[in-house]
Amino acid sequence: MELLTIQHEDFTMFVECSKYETIWGKAVRNVGSENLLTTYTWTDGVKSATLNDEPIENGMQAQAVFFDNVEYPVWVEFGSHVSKAQFGSMLQSDNDRFSFRGHTLAGFINYGNEIGRGELQLVYNIGKEQRHFKLNYEVLSTKLNYHEHWKKIIEDIEAEYRMLSLDYMKRTFHGFSPDTKGETPELIWWSIFAGEQEKFVKACRGIIERPRRRLRGYEVYIRADKLKRVPTNIENELAEHRREQAHLYRVEEHVQSNDTQENRFLKYALGQITAKYETLKKRIEAIKNTSETLKQEMDEVEKTLKHLQRNPFFRTVGRFKGLTQESLVLQRATGYSQVYRTWQLLRRAYSLNDGMYRLQSKDIATLYEIWCFIEVSHIVKEQLGFDVDIDHRNRMEMNGVFTWELGKGEHSRILFRKDGVELAELVYNPKHTDKENDSISMEHLVVPTVAQKPDIVLQLTKDDIEKGMKMTYLFDAKYRIDNRTDAGVDTPPDDAINQMHRYRDAIYYKDNKEGNTALKKEVIGGYILFPGNGDPIEVAKAKFQLSLNEVNIGAFPLRPNDVENRKLLEYFVKELIDMKSAATIAKVIPQKGTFIEVGDRVLIGMVRESSRKNYLKKFEEGNADLYYTGPSFPTSIALHNLHFFIPYFKGKGIRDVYEITRVRTIKGSEAKQIEMEESKDDLRLAFHLKYHHHLAEKYQNLKPYVLIDHTFLDTTFGEIEKYLSD
Repeated sequence: MELLTIQHEDFTMFVECSKYETIWGKAVRNVGSENLLTTYTWTDGVKSATLNDEPIENGMQAQAVFFDNVEYPVWVEFGSHVSKAQFGSMLQSDNDRFSFRGHTLAGFINYGNEIGRGELQLVYNIGKEQRHFKLNYEVLSTKLNYHEHWKKIIEDIEAEYRMLSLDYMKRTFHGFSPDTKGETPELIWWSIFAGEQEKFVKACRGIIERPRRRLRGYEVYIRADKLKRVPTNIENELAEHRREQAHLYRVEEHVQSNDTQENRFLKYALGQITAKYETLKKRIEAIKNTSETLKQEMDEVEKTLKHLQRNPFFRTVGRFKGLTQESLVLQRATGYSQVYRTWQLLRRAYSLNDGMYRLQSKDIATLYEIWCFIEVSHIVKEQLGFDVDIDHRNRMEMNGVFTWELGKGEHSRILFRKDGVELAELVYNPKHTDKENDSISMEHLVVPTVAQKPDIVLQLTKDDIEKGMKMTYLFDAKYRIDNRTDAGVDTPPDDAINQMHRYRDAIYYKDNKEGNTALKKEVIGGYILFPGNGDPIEVAKAKFQLSLNEVNIGAFPLRPNDVENRKLLEYFVKELIDMKSAATIAKVIPQKGTFIEVGDRVLIGMVRESSRKNYLKKFEEGNADLYYTGPSFPTSIALHNLHFFIPYFKGKGIRDVYEITRVRTIKGSEAKQIEMEESKDDLRLAFHLKYHHHLAEKYQNLKPYVLIDHTFLDTTFGEIEKYLSD
């Protein structure tokens, strides 16, 4: 399907796409046709331009042609007077996809996940003259509104991690403008100077040809016949030596000098910019896909800057010592004002607010993944309560030439605490391998087979069964939409859902303490985050939502400014936070033929002050290994599924939790737990104990009259709170 035709005085260009109608329909459903308009502009020489057989004018807004992840064949038929032509992209990979044979330049353009302002550039020769043609437009997303959603994603990322959104060697760019805060990264320095270098070089040449000078006085010794005028201070000396023709008189003469403050600044700025340009040029040349077109351009700029530095003009100019006051020459004079402006621009900070300067950002899939991590962190904080303390241990790390990426694994950890107690932990992009101590993996999580790399890991800390037990949930951000249901609900891709099943089956827990190397299943649930849309009521009925309760695998539509569908994720995270670990484990589907028994029952038993000192001391220190009952034990307490024991001290309360490893009957004569007690033959219960964890840091007292026979309480971890005194 022929979409766009440009009739130029030197060529005719055709842009085609066989699947355009399908792509356009998908974009209209997800974004709306009113948000799929773009402005087309081009350089001189165009006779006519048509879009879908309809004429368009330069600077006119019309239906978008270019979308993400779509292949566009491009044909350019040149006139016979054109001898050489190439695609003018700065990316070597793009140039490799075009070939010039006869008088036709042909190739393919695919922007992948890079959305923003695009530029199709042709470079061709007519005789010895090289000409350039540029066609400008916007590359839009079929899933998100570029003008609204992309901006929101960028704002949220920049609020958390300044300049993390930036990238280099991308096919699209965005506008950015000065900012009063922050520093200027090298990437922005390079991007700014790329647009300013031609004006900067022209200004330097203009100053060298016509510099501003000043009169400068200096002392000379000359004979009387060479004096142009007689200064009053040597009149007496002249009268005294009037007969001595060889006598030299000291006088002051004024000459035009180049050694001005403004020229010193020019010398300094030119040297500083040349050195920086040379350093960054070497780093960019090391990139594999740097095009020959870009390398040639950089060589020419570097050669020009160094040639200017060696100009004899600068031999008469001194060293720059700073600006002690405002200089009207630097601010207003021709040439000087441009040099000063460029120098100021390169020193300023910038933001991704729309502006006149070009800047490249990470592809939308990567931006969406980072944004989802930030959104999940905000939701976790909201559901834990805004009084929670957040410990950001995450940081940005240098990636490639001069761009940044968010740290992975242990380097991106966010801890949520309240009153010093850890409640939750969030990690970005940990990579789990068969190496247990990988620097970007998580502690105790291992993968015996192939490496696994979920996007977001959420671990919620629960203390009701075991102190510090962590429940692990995975989230994976996918910038993809599979299709749309009859109810108008977007669905996530099937392979992404399958990936969640794989993660849950592949990632294990291994605690090497005390030689315990047994593998245990770690991941409880996995969830896809995707830029889908749909009515929240219908979304809640979708298969990917219903599966959450059935198998703990599913998906959530998450896109900027979609408050209603975001609530589905908010409610779900709140449910995960509020649910007791016993209830969470109970929902885990067991393997066929096995039975999962959740240890939630606990026995609270009185430890009397009259007990033997050694016996009492062990309990107070949390080192007890046995607990003996008295001569009677309530028959209402069943022993077959009793898992835990908590000692109770009258007037003090409860604190420590023990695991019951064995229960047996003994005779009173064996117990001897009451000092000076006579040996008796009555039967008693003996609980063999193993210390498990602290229920709380301090002792918590019980309400009066909750113990059976003032001695025991049969309960569960989930119900203990209702027995605690206020």
